[in-house]
Amino acid sequence: DKMLKRLARERREYLYKKSIEDKESAVQERKRRLKEIIDAGKPIPPDLRKDEIALRQQITMDDERTAELRTSRDSEYRWAGVEDPRIVLTTSRDPSSKLKQFAKEIRTMFPNTHRMNRGGLVLEELVSICRQNNCTDLVILHEHRGEPDGLIVSHMPYGPTAFFSLANVVMRHDIPDAPPVSEAFPHLIFHNFTTPLGHRVRDILKYLFPVPKEESKRTLTFFNNEDFISFRHHVYARKGKEIELAEAGPRFEMKLYQIKVGTVDQDDADAEFEARHFTNTAKKKR
Repeated sequence: DKMLKRLARERREYLYKKSIEDKESAVQERKRRLKEIIDAGKPIPPDLRKDEIALRQQITMDDERTAELRTSRDSEYRWAGVEDPRIVLTTSRDPSSKLKQFAKEIRTMFPNTHRMNRGGLVLEELVSICRQNNCTDLVILHEHRGEPDGLIVSHMPYGPTAFFSLANVVMRHDIPDAPPVSEAFPHLIFHNFTTPLGHRVRDILKYLFPVPKEESKRTLTFFNNEDFISFRHHVYARKGKEIELAEAGPRFEMKLYQIKVGTVDQDDADAEFEARHFTNTAKKKR
């Protein structure tokens, strides 16, 4: 099958790019350090003296395009902002009525989303459907004893995949006087995503949404506090000089516990990030 061969070839190319990134990143960091030391007029430290001449030549030859290291992350989201995302939303198998309702409400969050009944489909089939239909992301909702407790975002066609736990989920109908929600593309507010991991999570979430129009009256807030992300959905209206804000729901807290360099169906994909208390240490203890 030509498509499978092409996907396998592109996947190999993607993994090869990632394999050489660490080496290029290390060189880039040494160049950055040397440049800072030269600019500050400080003596060259011993660990940089051996490569000083070669690094100085590279710094001299760098221009605006080569000074910043381009990574596979740049190609993961290369069409972001150019083409609107196309998302497939589904649930774990045999969802409860509450998870089905939660999926409906999540669908209103993400424009250009197709909600699909999971049925008996396995992960490989879900990913294959997304790739065949040129979808940008697969979002899967999970539950425990009828309570939504997990959200997976898998970027197509090769990843990354982010795994979040969910807590304190409040549905729209449990929010007093929740206003009706339009299909307008929302404005996004990200607070306190300042670390490299924070930037990574922000990008994974941000690129699920198309670019909003200025007149849009919807806002989605992702507020990070000690690695717990509070999500809130509001609509607002101008009344003269004042702005009235109303919570539309749903609301919940998210916590990232893993990022995989691959799609959700790839069990052997490398982990880019794992929360420590989710890491299995049994092998180390033996």
